[in-house]
Amino acid sequence: MKSSIIILAVLMVFASGCSDSDSKEGKDPKAAPAAPSFEFAKVERADVDQTTKLPAQLAAYLEVSIFPKVNGYVKTVSVDIGSQVKRGQLLMTLEAPELEQEVAEAKEKWAQSKLDYTIAKEQYARLKEAAETPGAISPLDLATSKSKMLADSALSNAEKSNWERQQTMMGYLIVRAPFDGVITLRNVHPGALVSAEAKDGQPMLELKQISHLRLQVDIPEEIAAQLKPKDTINFYLSAFPGKKFSGHIARKSMNVNEQYRTERVELDVNNPNNILAPGMYSDVIIDSKGTQGALSVPKTAVVTSTVRKYVLVAKDGKAHLVDVTTGNESAKKIEVLGNLQAGDTIIVNANDEIKEGASLAGN
Repeated sequence: MKSSIIILAVLMVFASGCSDSDSKEGKDPKAAPAAPSFEFAKVERADVDQTTKLPAQLAAYLEVSIFPKVNGYVKTVSVDIGSQVKRGQLLMTLEAPELEQEVAEAKEKWAQSKLDYTIAKEQYARLKEAAETPGAISPLDLATSKSKMLADSALSNAEKSNWERQQTMMGYLIVRAPFDGVITLRNVHPGALVSAEAKDGQPMLELKQISHLRLQVDIPEEIAAQLKPKDTINFYLSAFPGKKFSGHIARKSMNVNEQYRTERVELDVNNPNNILAPGMYSDVIIDSKGTQGALSVPKTAVVTSTVRKYVLVAKDGKAHLVDVTTGNESAKKIEVLGNLQAGDTIIVNANDEIKEGASLAGN
């Protein structure tokens, strides 16, 4: 029994010694955390070149969906999908028996009205000649004859215009290519009924010019402002991995999309061998030169919150928030504009937990 009491006493003394040792080694869980460590850098006067990759798409330089102008039946179709056509080439013909009858009827009406005008003109000429004899023809009869002649003349002109209009409508039965290109869509075959009044209908044919293409890309406004017409831009197509293409800026929309803050830019792309096609996806590479005389800082030095963008300037041992706007950026550097001077010291590992006036002592 005595031996058990002695062993227990020894264990209690050992446990007490261990507790004192831990306390001396600084393992107190309530000990204060170490002060934060800051990295510093100088604001540099150096512009930053930026390379931006943007999605784009090729489109035909000219394209048109061909709809019927008149009601009729498809008589012949001379082309199909993929057909290369020249301007003025016959694409298809329609037939409209009712329209042909209307043309013949309009021609007959014009011939009749022309005959009536000829007779009225002859009658007026004779009455005018007879009126030279005093009392032979009353002034009222002469005026009536003249009015009839003028009315018949107007009617004859109207009938002629109607006949010419009907002839023009007949011309729409012959469909020709408005420009050189490729037929990319065909929806009709001989015997099909087509209607000019159909709403939301499909086109009979679709023609696109592919020897000359447009590369359409939406560019962020801050980059688009630096681009000028005739600038050369490189692009890559997913259909031709690793092959670089280039084009010249031909048009800028001069309008910024309010939703995406981008401006539509178009490049003219020559396609003499027709290896490119409208609709192809492309990656556009834009190299933006830095702003001359701009200030630059490490990218991690810029803090962006929901309400502001700023850097932390170290001055007199304290942190000071300076609002900035940013420009071009590379992998490590970014252009800044604000109340800064070249040589100012800033915190590189900045974050929004560092408040205005925070002490930087000990760093």
